[in-house]
Amino acid sequence: MDSLGKIAMLGSGSWATALAKLLLDNTDRLTWYVRRQEHIDDFIKYRRNPGYLSDVVFDTARIDFTSDISEACLRADTIVVAIPSPYVKAEAEKITTDISRKNIVSAVKGMVSDDNMIVTDWFTSRFGCDASNLMVIGGPCHAEEVALDRLSYLTIGAHDSAKARTFASHLAGKRMKTIISDDVDGIEYAAVLKNVYAIAGGVVSGMKLGDNFMAMLACNAATEMRRFIDTVAPMPDRDVCLSAYLGDLLVTAYSRFSRNHNFGSMIGKGYSVKAAKMEMEQVAEGYYGTRCMHCLNKQAAVEMPIMECMYSILYEGVNPRRAIRSITGVLA
Repeated sequence: MDSLGKIAMLGSGSWATALAKLLLDNTDRLTWYVRRQEHIDDFIKYRRNPGYLSDVVFDTARIDFTSDISEACLRADTIVVAIPSPYVKAEAEKITTDISRKNIVSAVKGMVSDDNMIVTDWFTSRFGCDASNLMVIGGPCHAEEVALDRLSYLTIGAHDSAKARTFASHLAGKRMKTIISDDVDGIEYAAVLKNVYAIAGGVVSGMKLGDNFMAMLACNAATEMRRFIDTVAPMPDRDVCLSAYLGDLLVTAYSRFSRNHNFGSMIGKGYSVKAAKMEMEQVAEGYYGTRCMHCLNKQAAVEMPIMECMYSILYEGVNPRRAIRSITGVLA
């Protein structure tokens, strides 16, 4: 990356793997932090991520693997954070090198759970990172479809548009289109909320309430998203109908690739929340995001009946059918 220097990828799940694939299509080398050394050994041996998107073959000679997160950050000028949100804090607090002047790109679709903060705010607070060096990745883009080379769209949000364009150029390709935005906070909050609403969509799907009600839920979720984001991160001319907001919400709420939708679907079919969590092979980040949003909204005081409905199901043990029934009269 010309103006952004060397890149490090933090995380080894499906989203990190998909992003690494894109980056290696456009840059010579990549430092990649993978937590477990045995995972690295298998990756090098088979040239594939043994745990996620294992159909994707990598040229591992161009990857500098490390199981030391500080070492990965020390080598890099630009750090892409693609660690599932429940583990961001625990992993990032292992960083002992100074990253205050490095470019931080959040690809996290959630919040720092313990502190109820979006990731860029948390990195600013914890490491003293400058706002001009922060970027976010959003938009309707399932990792599985990136791996299959299906046409996809990503939005890069940054306060520095030149950096956003440079980073976007290293993700772009024939089947990957990129869009630039300056709405860093809005994109991050949208990425959290769409997972909450995807669980709601899954619950409705699992209950077999039908396409008509699903459409009403999605429309009202978009309105609810706009109300919250405009309250906590006001910005003139924000259009939540763009792909970084509504597009991401729709693909997450409807798609079979969506962990959050599938998690909600199990609850809608009668699984307990605990049983559904145990059944999931990967993290449903909306579960944690729901609690974070509930806590944030105690101060923001935005009307968010769908989010509060999900909180009542996930954390207060309210029967899903009763909870969904309680919001049918307020959807418009």
